[in-house]
Amino acid sequence: MSGSNGQSDDRTGHVRRVVTGNDAQGRSYIVSDGQSPNWFSSPNAPGFGAAHVWITQPGLIDNSGDFDPASADAEIPMHPVLGSTLFRIADFPPDSAYTDAAKGALFGEIGGQHARDGAEHSAARHFWFHKTDSIDYAVVLEGEVWLMLDGDECLLKSGDVVVQRGTAHSWANRSDEPCRVAFILIGAPPVPATEPETAPDLAW
Repeated sequence: MSGSNGQSDDRTGHVRRVVTGNDAQGRSYIVSDGQSPNWFSSPNAPGFGAAHVWITQPGLIDNSGDFDPASADAEIPMHPVLGSTLFRIADFPPDSAYTDAAKGALFGEIGGQHARDGAEHSAARHFWFHKTDSIDYAVVLEGEVWLMLDGDECLLKSGDVVVQRGTAHSWANRSDEPCRVAFILIGAPPVPATEPETAPDLAW
């Protein structure tokens, strides 16, 4: 899922991005202010698209310099590798906007067939079912969307947040309006097929 795509005349996948930095004297300034350069608009499903706002590699975060890891020609994965992060804002049109052909092409467009395969046990329930090796913080910015899991589902509206912990899931927009969701993904180890019955004793 990489590069910019100008096939759509609407604002799908368009996000204003302001990036800050420090100059040689240690003074803060705006490095760039404009449309996030790495964005995608589906040619098969009008209204579906995403902007990749930023990405970091494993290891210590480096805020020096003006390098843009989410430039228009950057190769952006479906989900980050272990220890890396990815900031994405996605637009979901109403489910009725997806043709059968668009549903079939969806994961090929965004390079996420492996994520689709990871949720094949529930794929028949909804065309968006997938699973990634990451912990995802999701914030609904506009509209509403249903979070579907293997055994549960819930309606999310503007301002609601989700902590997605490496689970098979889908996003179903059953309304008549588009929905925009911000995602911060952090690469994590795969979730084992079976988990301990007792939760870990967490000390805060």
